[in-house]
Amino acid sequence: MQLKYQTKPKAILLLEDGKIFEGKAAGKIGTTTGEICFNTGMTGYQEIFTDPSYFGQIVVMNNVHVGNYGIEESEVESDSIKISGMICKKFNDGFSRKRAQQSLQDYFVNDGVVAISDVDTRAIVRYIRDKGAMNCIISSDNADIDSLKALLAKVPKMEGLELSSKVATTKAYNFGESNAAHKVAVLDFGVKKNILRSLAERDCYLKVFPMKSSIKDILDFNPDGIMLSNGPGDPGVMKEEIALIKELVATGKPVFGICLGHQLLAESQGISTYKMHAGHRGINHPVKNIITGKSEITSQNHGFTVNADDIAKNPAIEITHVNLNDNTIEGIRIKNKPVFSVQYHPEACPGPLDSRYLFDDFVSNIKASKNNNV
Repeated sequence: MQLKYQTKPKAILLLEDGKIFEGKAAGKIGTTTGEICFNTGMTGYQEIFTDPSYFGQIVVMNNVHVGNYGIEESEVESDSIKISGMICKKFNDGFSRKRAQQSLQDYFVNDGVVAISDVDTRAIVRYIRDKGAMNCIISSDNADIDSLKALLAKVPKMEGLELSSKVATTKAYNFGESNAAHKVAVLDFGVKKNILRSLAERDCYLKVFPMKSSIKDILDFNPDGIMLSNGPGDPGVMKEEIALIKELVATGKPVFGICLGHQLLAESQGISTYKMHAGHRGINHPVKNIITGKSEITSQNHGFTVNADDIAKNPAIEITHVNLNDNTIEGIRIKNKPVFSVQYHPEACPGPLDSRYLFDDFVSNIKASKNNNV
């Protein structure tokens, strides 16, 4: 067990509309900006902080205690912390888990992450739900509100931002066993490691491609299927990637898209996307599978979604999943093709495991496609 008690300096959270919250500094002393959002999960903070889809965002954690079980190096979803900052009620400087290697405080300091604690997170979340997503600034080294407002005014809106290139690989690499039964090309827009693990566990050998790859680069690998990964930013501005996905779909190979990959697949079929009021982030979102009639509790992290009206006008697209909270589209598939996608995260890090079957469905599509080509 490691416990620390210390006096913390004051910190300020300033929202784009001028709303101010005062608390205490956590992590690195400094100033950071980003779009404020909230995650309703009670566990899994390490996976959340390292999820590339959170790049450019400052996350409000709904659980009262954050950091209490420390940091375990094997439980990351990428090579570093990807959030721009963190807001919480109680920040634990120490930790009590034997497996942990370091405290969240040390982890944040080492990665240069600015955070604020001892604020009323319930009030903040209620405010965002009412007002909608907006930019914010956290500072523990500058208490001058006017200068913070000036800094915040320079921060670009999330809508219209391409951010995948900030977190995706720039060089292709392999993952899994080379003698696996199936080969899958993963188009990386900010892929979470557990998506790769989930495919490798199903006897797939992966090659992860940069988002700017050509269709020739991908097809030269001779993949049995194609995975479109999650990632950050506005899908509507990623025109080159949308065009590439349209070409990949036209090959007839099985395709599976997750989160941003789902949105880009939709865009490639003429279905627009739009910015949500506050987005979906948490591990407790109920989704109904229209095909089976069953419901599942899902892990989600997205601020954009696909346009249901556009789907209704496209006879080639079928809705497969809907969100039971707000009826937004959670899954689609292309009729008469082995191509489907979901808005949520079936790799479930952090949990739950209800949607892992989607990886099995993808592998089943691969097996069927290979049999048809024999």
